[in-house]
Amino acid sequence: MNGKKILFVSSELVPYLPENEVSLMSYETPRMVNSNGGQIRIFMPRYGNINERRHQLHEVIRLSGMNLVINDMDMPLIIKVASIPKERIQVYFIDNEEYFKRKATFTDTEGNLFEDNDQRAIFFAKGVVETVKKLNWSPDIIHVHGWMASLLPLYLKKYYADEPLFGDSKIVTSVYGQGFEGELDKDMIHKIAFDGVPEESISALETPNYNNLLKVAVDYSDAIILAAEEIPEELENYISSLEKPVLSYVPLQGFEEAYAKFYNTEVLE
Repeated sequence: MNGKKILFVSSELVPYLPENEVSLMSYETPRMVNSNGGQIRIFMPRYGNINERRHQLHEVIRLSGMNLVINDMDMPLIIKVASIPKERIQVYFIDNEEYFKRKATFTDTEGNLFEDNDQRAIFFAKGVVETVKKLNWSPDIIHVHGWMASLLPLYLKKYYADEPLFGDSKIVTSVYGQGFEGELDKDMIHKIAFDGVPEESISALETPNYNNLLKVAVDYSDAIILAAEEIPEELENYISSLEKPVLSYVPLQGFEEAYAKFYNTEVLE
């Protein structure tokens, strides 16, 4: 991985959120690349249940301040940053008072999905790309983890198709078994279409559930990693029908060599 630039975009990340299959691999994968001489950037949402004082988050004024248009609304983008000291890894946080101030990640106290999760996902995808543009950092690989990040491949291939910074970037999506029950807002497909994305290219999102969100993510990815031992059968069958490089599930104990080889021989070939 020496000298390769990899952008990691994740829904969740330890130590900022509790450990689960997404948050753990979102930490372990960049740590592996970092320790093998690669250059990394990590992005995640700044949920309100992340303790800013304990983790020493601070706003990056030079990167904050722009507005992103989400469904015809101007939403201010705030960028914060923190470091994972023992690994010398820096993490960028996408923040917005309207979308991410609440003291929870995806659901309310009764376990119901937030009604604006679709808009939060759109804001997160656009916020990551706009911030990387400001950093003027051109990644060799963009690796997506978790459903809140799953619109990034679509936006890179459609909305930002003419952005030269990402012209040679390869997109990898990790698919997990851990998703969400139910559906996001029924108008999600129209909100994405507002950004000039043809509805026929995202027709799966007429039913915006976890499986369909991930189908759109893998449709616009260059390679796929099955990051959990069990993923929904519908998703597994869909992925097997695509003519794209797929890395089968590898346990945590042996993932480093497998992921590095997959990056080098299948993604960057």
